[in-house]
Amino acid sequence: MSEAALPAPPLLRVRSLSKTYRMGQRALPVLREVDLEVGEGEFVVLCGASGSGKSTLLHLLGGLDAPDSGTVEIHGQRLDEMNDPQAARFRNRHIGFVFQSYHLLEEMDALENVCLPARIGRGMDGPLAARARELLAQVGLSERMEHRPSELSGGEQQRVAIARALINQPRLLLADEPTGNLDSHTGGEILELLESLRTQHAITLLVATHDEKLATRAGRVLHLVDGHLGDK
Repeated sequence: MSEAALPAPPLLRVRSLSKTYRMGQRALPVLREVDLEVGEGEFVVLCGASGSGKSTLLHLLGGLDAPDSGTVEIHGQRLDEMNDPQAARFRNRHIGFVFQSYHLLEEMDALENVCLPARIGRGMDGPLAARARELLAQVGLSERMEHRPSELSGGEQQRVAIARALINQPRLLLADEPTGNLDSHTGGEILELLESLRTQHAITLLVATHDEKLATRAGRVLHLVDGHLGDK
């Protein structure tokens, strides 16, 4: 009799993650001994009030900031042990980011913005441009590829940002308040798009939001309160 297959390890594993900021002489604990595991292909929503530390947690998970203590492991690799150049390379290859404020470059059109993460270390080659066009088509912007951010609506800009986050085929997509600057209808469309792309591209999705209504779409909901993470 063959042995039962061992369960796959989580894509993301966090242990005892803590972060404190200092404001003059005052210490402001933001995260306290956070533990978290996210499996391959999961859709997890992180809820919490404004200022609860959601953005800080996503920044630590993506290697944009360093914890005071604790570990962050993605696909078996420890981000907390990497130096800045190593973390930047890992982030570029394996993690996609979607931010509330889009962070598009105004001097570039939609196609150029999508290509930007993949152009690090290489030029605007044919396959890259073709993939960027395909992604923009998938997010419904086939006719807007040559438009600059100022010529796009908020929802369209966020769609460009989502396509940009997927250009390097990341395994993990971190979205920080992706609907925060959008009206409820447009925000709903963006969430539906993220869900669809998660399935289509076989990615793991972690979304931070203060809007409890958006959490109804997730497979799992976590709450960040007073620096502690839990499912209630």
